[in-house]
Amino acid sequence: MSKVVAVIGASSNRGKFGNRAVRAYQQQGYTVVPINPHEADIEGLKTYASVLDVPGPIDMASFYLPPEIGERIIGEIAQKGIPEVWLNPGADSDELVARAKALGIQPIVACSIVAIGENPYRL
Repeated sequence: MSKVVAVIGASSNRGKFGNRAVRAYQQQGYTVVPINPHEADIEGLKTYASVLDVPGPIDMASFYLPPEIGERIIGEIAQKGIPEVWLNPGADSDELVARAKALGIQPIVACSIVAIGENPYRL
């Protein structure tokens, strides 16, 4: 069974990293759940406003949004029981990392697309 990844800040704009991540995870066989309160679907996938709206468990989350928004929603990640969050370049802050750790979430500050073996600039 494939890992379920929530792409927080997913986008229908194929030039944005929030879209490239959706495609990269799909190519690697992950079950992708796009999270964006302003989109109905992204790359043919149903999009949810929050991880709390997603039925079933989520194995990891990947943030593609400003850190101040991440700081507001990290509590939802904890509430959903997502154990790991990737804070991609531009999505991290010292406060967000500290808050994630305080909530028992493992924060990883790195590009999640590169981590799964994809080049984000080729997507």
